[in-house]
Amino acid sequence: MNILQVIPELDAGGAERTTIEVAEAIVAAGGRALVASLGGRLEADLKAVGGELVRLDMKTKNPVSIWLNAGRLAKIAKAEGVDIIHARSRAPAWSANWAARRLGVYYVTTYHGTYNARSALKRGYNAVMAAGERVIANSEFIADHVRAEHGVGDDRLRVIPRGVDLATLDPSKVDADAVADLRKSWGASEDDRVILLPARLTRWKGQVFFIEALAGLAVKDRCQLVCLGDAQGRTEYVSELTSAAEAGGVRLSLPGHARDMATAYAAADVVVCPSLEPEAFGRTAAEAQAMGKPVIASNHGGACEVVVPGETGWLAAPGEARLWGLALIEALGLDEKAADAMAKASRERITEKFSTAALQHATLQVYRELIE
Repeated sequence: MNILQVIPELDAGGAERTTIEVAEAIVAAGGRALVASLGGRLEADLKAVGGELVRLDMKTKNPVSIWLNAGRLAKIAKAEGVDIIHARSRAPAWSANWAARRLGVYYVTTYHGTYNARSALKRGYNAVMAAGERVIANSEFIADHVRAEHGVGDDRLRVIPRGVDLATLDPSKVDADAVADLRKSWGASEDDRVILLPARLTRWKGQVFFIEALAGLAVKDRCQLVCLGDAQGRTEYVSELTSAAEAGGVRLSLPGHARDMATAYAAADVVVCPSLEPEAFGRTAAEAQAMGKPVIASNHGGACEVVVPGETGWLAAPGEARLWGLALIEALGLDEKAADAMAKASRERITEKFSTAALQHATLQVYRELIE
């Protein structure tokens, strides 16, 4: 099978990581995995799994450029004998859809978010993500949204949760000295409790909210909060985070993007995912559980499918500081026996339901449904 995936960039993010994981599976199955994209910091990862980058500006939202990209994609797909064009974002999906129709090849999409529509025009723009012969939703939450928003039936809709790389995110493989060094670089002492909030720095991810919630707790004095993620140019928001932490007496570290997430999770005592808007899946909550860490996540969206309250973590109402405070105090107060039991249950559940291998197998099955 020859598959052409289309995505704006190969930078940080769940859709980008999934693109590479699927490329790995295609190559392992004896196919060719082409990725049309502007490229980015994950190019080397794509090359390492045998994928092939087709460098195009798929990030553009200019209507003329989108139309021209359709012709470029069609030309590439024809020359390379592509069987399926698989789009993972709206603007490039229009190019991918037009290219697939021109050639008569199959068109597949992965619906990675809710793509909120506040007008008929925006709803029409989003609809290209529901136009595939197969539409993949990365959670039951997103599947319900696609059914309600676009009327996609179960004949075309497939639910394939995001995968967690259990080989990389393995607590037994993390170096203790590396963990100690990382905690020190974050400004945490041996006695401090490290609270990790892994997400790109943007308001809806809840960094400001969580800082303000933590500021109201006495436990803040023995905590180091680490907001781990790329600011992507949002310098004003970074300044706001720093000011909020200073005003609330919260010790804050902003180390930026991290490639070694296994060590980052291992260095944390609690991982928090306080998104103010629903996450499509809840990747960081799943990854943290794979590492056996207590997790607190917002009680909406895909996170509700990932975290089992009382068993693998806590769910708290988004934006409710008092409830987040109670959950945090409970998480930090776990004794060793309870923490070990939660870690074991978390790892087992992620292994059973949310592995990268399961995502890869299910995606290849979608391709085979069409090709065969």
